[in-house]
Amino acid sequence: MKLWTWLGAVVLVALAAMGLAYFNRAAILAMVAHSRLPHVEPNHEVTWDEGPAAPPPNGASGRRRPNVVFILADDMGFNDITFNGGGVARGAVPTPNIDSIGHDGVDFTNGYCGNATCAPSRAAIMTGRYPTRFGFEFTPAPVAFEKMVGTEAEPGAVVAPKFFKDRLAQMPAGSTSASPSAVNMLAVPSSEITIAEVLKTQGYHTLHFGKWHLGGVKGSRPEDQGFDESLGFIPGASMYLPEHDPGVENSKQPWDPIDKFLWPNLPYAVQFNGSPMFKPKGYMTDYLTDEAVRAIHANKARPFFMYFAPNAIHTPLQATKADYDALPQIKDHRLRVYGAMVRNLDRNVGRILKELKDDGLDQDTLVIFTSDNGGAGYIGLPEINQPYRGWKSTFFEGGIHAPFFMRWPGQIQPGARYTYPVGHVDIFATAAGAAGAQVPKDRVIDGVDLMPFIQGRQTGRPHQTLFWRSGQYKVVLDGDWKLQSSEAQKKVWLYDLATDPTERHEISAAQPERTKAMLALLAAQDRQDVKPMWPSLLQGPVFIDHPSGVRQRKGEEYIEWDN
Repeated sequence: MKLWTWLGAVVLVALAAMGLAYFNRAAILAMVAHSRLPHVEPNHEVTWDEGPAAPPPNGASGRRRPNVVFILADDMGFNDITFNGGGVARGAVPTPNIDSIGHDGVDFTNGYCGNATCAPSRAAIMTGRYPTRFGFEFTPAPVAFEKMVGTEAEPGAVVAPKFFKDRLAQMPAGSTSASPSAVNMLAVPSSEITIAEVLKTQGYHTLHFGKWHLGGVKGSRPEDQGFDESLGFIPGASMYLPEHDPGVENSKQPWDPIDKFLWPNLPYAVQFNGSPMFKPKGYMTDYLTDEAVRAIHANKARPFFMYFAPNAIHTPLQATKADYDALPQIKDHRLRVYGAMVRNLDRNVGRILKELKDDGLDQDTLVIFTSDNGGAGYIGLPEINQPYRGWKSTFFEGGIHAPFFMRWPGQIQPGARYTYPVGHVDIFATAAGAAGAQVPKDRVIDGVDLMPFIQGRQTGRPHQTLFWRSGQYKVVLDGDWKLQSSEAQKKVWLYDLATDPTERHEISAAQPERTKAMLALLAAQDRQDVKPMWPSLLQGPVFIDHPSGVRQRKGEEYIEWDN
């Protein structure tokens, strides 16, 4: 009898331990993740390559080649800036520096992202091509991330996500290991030609700052893809400061599996031209800007291309205490942290613009500003993409309709507004045209040079059609008609954006012939695209009309996102 009592006690203890481990699995996973983080060295001083002491003589045109400064925000919602009268917390966070690019140049009122998530959008920008043409269809993410997001539903969810374990066998070699660097195997093919490579043919010095997220294997890194100097991080996110830094204010979203993954798994680190990882100095966006300002000064006497891509305002939500304390009027802690991040980003954009002016370069520089995709619903803030519906990961306007400005004094009329749809794919050809470079002739380039359209030298639409695809979820914009197709849901949405720009009135049933024709356009584009280089490992619902953290209800609109 004593034996059975003893065995029973052992079983109870084991069950209690298992239960404790289950309820504390996030903490356990965090400890495991921290143990796998790469070694990070102390801060290294970066020495930027110095250009000539004096600029070269002007060419035959009498005008020096313009610098190109491309600033890419991360996950910025359409309503996160005050340019259109909105802004974070209904205008409590002015963005005068970002706004100035639009006021001093052209506002593309219908500017579209390359994708609804970061990496494919960045691939479209860098190549001028739909990323589905070369198989870079999904955002590279560690398998552990895909599993967490594909298995953890929000509390009270009415639609559960899916994780496709059977597809792991189709992943590229080495990409499924537990190593933090395994995700770097998921990369843009080295055969793709980037805008940095094109501009180098015209003697441009090329600089990258911040997030890359296009692969980390040999041939795919920024220094392999045309950038002379690169300071930043290869994966898709980074800490802004250590979590417990005395100068940081943090906000965590307890309902969000993405957030649960990021906090324990992200290092606070950068690399310079592939060096070992080292610590930045201070808040990440401030540090990247400090170095960008130094690099502008070092290159003031030669044409340069700068790709400034901070992780701001992507999660994890971390702000400096100084920026947080400057917004006491915002009472909600999460919104205040987010607003402080926007405030910080705008100030740093202003520092870049000021350095261009101080070095006498602002008249000879094409400045482009946009966001890689719309604001993320998983941070739980309802107004960031207003007036549009949807979020990052969806092809509703909230996910792909972004702030998009270009400024070039003397070439672009201040206060210009361009209303025809344009896209991230156009940045490639526009920058090449400004530099006098030829775009590749051996492949399809989906983007066009926008300068002739902005300047009135060319009329009509730059694009009759634009396409997006993420697995079974596909979209076509044809003229003003926009059709989304979620094959997993056997559902389509058709909107006439000319009369319904915020997608409130779905009309596919009333327009069967147009729906059929637009589905045929999608099928024709599919035949031009290639098979993804790796499969989608997850499929998850993203609700359209409210952010995460709000209880889902049956009958609400959602899409199924593949990644």
